[in-house]
Amino acid sequence: MGSNFVWIPELVDDGQPRYLALVNAIASAIECGALKVGDRLPPQRRLAWKLGLNPSTTQQAYREAAARHLVAGEVGRGTYVLAGSKEATLFRLKQYDGPDLLIDLSTNVPVADPHNHDLRDSLRRLLESNDNGLLDHYLGPEQLLQGRIQGARWLAHRGVNLAADELLLCGGAQQALTLVLQSLCQGGEPVMLEALCAPGIKAACRQLRLPVHGVALDAHGLRPDDLDRVARASGARVLVTTATLHNPTGACMDETRRRALATVVKRLGLRVIEDDVYGALTDCPPLYPLLGEQGIFISSLSKTVAAGLRLGWIAAAPTLLAQIDPHAQASHWPLSPLNLRIACQWIEDGTAARRLAWQRQEIAWRWRLACGVLGDALHTGGQPSPHVWVAAAKGADAVVARCRQEGVEVVPAGVFAIGANEVQAVRISLSAAASRAALKRGLEVVRQVLCDE
Repeated sequence: MGSNFVWIPELVDDGQPRYLALVNAIASAIECGALKVGDRLPPQRRLAWKLGLNPSTTQQAYREAAARHLVAGEVGRGTYVLAGSKEATLFRLKQYDGPDLLIDLSTNVPVADPHNHDLRDSLRRLLESNDNGLLDHYLGPEQLLQGRIQGARWLAHRGVNLAADELLLCGGAQQALTLVLQSLCQGGEPVMLEALCAPGIKAACRQLRLPVHGVALDAHGLRPDDLDRVARASGARVLVTTATLHNPTGACMDETRRRALATVVKRLGLRVIEDDVYGALTDCPPLYPLLGEQGIFISSLSKTVAAGLRLGWIAAAPTLLAQIDPHAQASHWPLSPLNLRIACQWIEDGTAARRLAWQRQEIAWRWRLACGVLGDALHTGGQPSPHVWVAAAKGADAVVARCRQEGVEVVPAGVFAIGANEVQAVRISLSAAASRAALKRGLEVVRQVLCDE
């Protein structure tokens, strides 16, 4: 925008602190395009005068907006909109000036086992084998075939039975999702997402310039009746869904819901991309086997075995795989030969299964702890989940800000919402806390904040 552009917001009077109302106005303006990357915000004192606020209020709001990675200030130059988004806050810990260390209840990663030495042992064996080719060459046909064989073996535990040539390797689920959307959709083509969905899914659609339309959810996940309505109203023919341990709510589709959804998908001729990155943490079957050639299945090891093993898979009918990666090259190009070797070895010798079993046990323990500490505030369908959804009756942003002041990081519903957000809830990740004791302290802070609302 031109140098004469001056943005003055209208603050919503919804009972929350005025500085948070200003932060939310900044976030909304960025999301709708009223504020663009590089735009300069008004000086804090000038904005305070325009809005009838105390200068300390605008100062606090600008500081909070910077902590959310919405803006950045430079001495002598002013405060500018960053080339990020509110979703970016999930991928870095916020600045915190409190007296104690931050307890991260915002990041979805596998629980770290401080006593596990699998990586050390695997690297030692590789060094002893004197195989220098892992870094000296690109992936060869034999390595790629082995990756597909072990991928098919791993996905069979999810009820997805494939031959080695019926899946593509990729550098994790996020790359897989972006590649699939890029191949199925033209720029400007609408895509349907759950009304609350993972920030990475929203980011992929934004990057590819795909308008998104939210489909309503309930306790069982995505609603088939609203999928029918949104598909007809928007003309969208592609749906992205997380049917198992939905992020952020933790919902799992039961058999009735999955079959009802599959019926709508087949009747309307939709393409469904199922993001199953959390699926192996449960015994709940995926949606994909019910979709026939209209389904595309994405999974990885990042949420269940090790976050740093950037290995994922795309499963679909051969004709769709040929459309997604015509030369069978784009999908696996980002893969590291070293990562692929370790991942395949872990699947083959049972290390991955053992790590998954430990992860499921630890998450179940942490989930029961969250149920005990948070009680009725927790929305849960009874399935242990690495993340939980908690009602925030007096405002999600206010709860997030209060928790941060107490040294605990949680995520508001607006980060996950498609379009205008009326849901007042926060997502709490149970797996990033360094220990059970740290998790318990963090959950107790959240409970106190909720009680003080």
